[in-house]
Amino acid sequence: MTTPKEILKKIQDEKIQMIDLKFIDTLGTWQHLTMYQDQINESSFSDGVPFDGSSIRGWKGIEESDMTMVLDPNTTWIDPFMKEPTLSIICSIKEPRTGQWYNRCPRVIAQKAIDYLASTGLGDTAFFGPEAEFFIFDDVRYDQTTNSGYYYVDSVEGRWNTGREEKPNLGYKTRVKEGYFPVPPTDNFQDMRTEMLLIMKDCGVPIEKQHHEVATGGQCELGFKFGKLIEAADWLMTYKYVIKNVARKYGKTVTFMPKPIFGDNGSGMHCHQSIWKNGQPLFAGDKYAGMSEMGLYYIGGILKHAPALLAITNPTTNSYKRLVPGYEAPVNLAYSQGNRSASVRIPLSGDNPKAKRLEFRCPDATSNPYLAFAAMLCAGIDGIKNKIHPGEPLDKNIYELSPEELSKIPSTPGSLELALEALENDHAFLTESGVFSEDFIQNWIDYKVANEVKQMQLRPHPYEFFLYYDC
Repeated sequence: MTTPKEILKKIQDEKIQMIDLKFIDTLGTWQHLTMYQDQINESSFSDGVPFDGSSIRGWKGIEESDMTMVLDPNTTWIDPFMKEPTLSIICSIKEPRTGQWYNRCPRVIAQKAIDYLASTGLGDTAFFGPEAEFFIFDDVRYDQTTNSGYYYVDSVEGRWNTGREEKPNLGYKTRVKEGYFPVPPTDNFQDMRTEMLLIMKDCGVPIEKQHHEVATGGQCELGFKFGKLIEAADWLMTYKYVIKNVARKYGKTVTFMPKPIFGDNGSGMHCHQSIWKNGQPLFAGDKYAGMSEMGLYYIGGILKHAPALLAITNPTTNSYKRLVPGYEAPVNLAYSQGNRSASVRIPLSGDNPKAKRLEFRCPDATSNPYLAFAAMLCAGIDGIKNKIHPGEPLDKNIYELSPEELSKIPSTPGSLELALEALENDHAFLTESGVFSEDFIQNWIDYKVANEVKQMQLRPHPYEFFLYYDC
């Protein structure tokens, strides 16, 4: 743990002039405010720094706009993309009128989820390991006018460019579904991904690997180690920030949009998760696939509440263009060991009990990680508390099942609108514990319906690029 005094001393000793304060809005975008170093003191880490909350989507009205961002001293790193030495610090949000944490702040909600887990006595730590995929493009254009609508993306790796005049075209184009994972020169982005990975390490993210992904057109993934719920979400936001800024330096652009191209794999965010207590893993046991009864009940909670969960873990209209039956993203609500066609996979990780976990494969990286992780944890806890058994595992290639067999397996919602309806009808597992408030759930549903579902009903498909490309 780092103390405010240690941070302030670091600022003085290293002659850091600028302090960049980052916080996440409801929909999952990092916002920031940069201050001169003498504006930060010890009270900034307890009372916070004031800002206007009325300009943040889904937060305050102008009549009650004063809010404060409270600095977390354990989240500091030197920003590698600023010309002047700048210390980055992640913040959570407080209400200055009451001194209470703001109930719509995603980072506050994530902390409530951890507190709730501890209060149940079931465990004291929830670990999450997200795997966020993304595309690297050379050119992105989209517009929506009164008389036209279009989007256009391009990549040097795109299969569609085999016949383009490139003076010369060397022919190394990734074929559809063959991006996992040939060596250079077919893989154009080896050095760029390595730079991304190493900069992430310098920003405090515990790195593991980098590689090309399945799709043509520059799909990639970097990996970092699992972490406690809030730190894993902090790392994921740093991951997205670093990747986008390194790509920009190379004259490229990155999107975590789930389905930016047609006819090939979309980008998901498979989420590994487990619960521990007193330093001991609780999901290892003698049940199916080496799981404990608690682990199976956790899976039961995830599967039962999955339709409602997806309104938070897959929160865009574009998310449901990736969640297509029979394609690369699992939509059938079943579990299985080592089976990537099931929505919940139990990785075959050997005999080490510390590696025993489950992987929920539906989410994507347009989700706000603090909200997504907190919601999944609440669903899992509900499964444990109410002993919701997931039923029999489905150890088959689900993509090859007959229509009759598939009709017996529950499926994910087919649209954001249906997922929001599921959340409206099933959210007691989020609110009864006090982790999410009724106010937050209703505000989330209202915002999504008004600003995304209805807008997409009024405008054609290119509007998705306007809404989601920067996610």
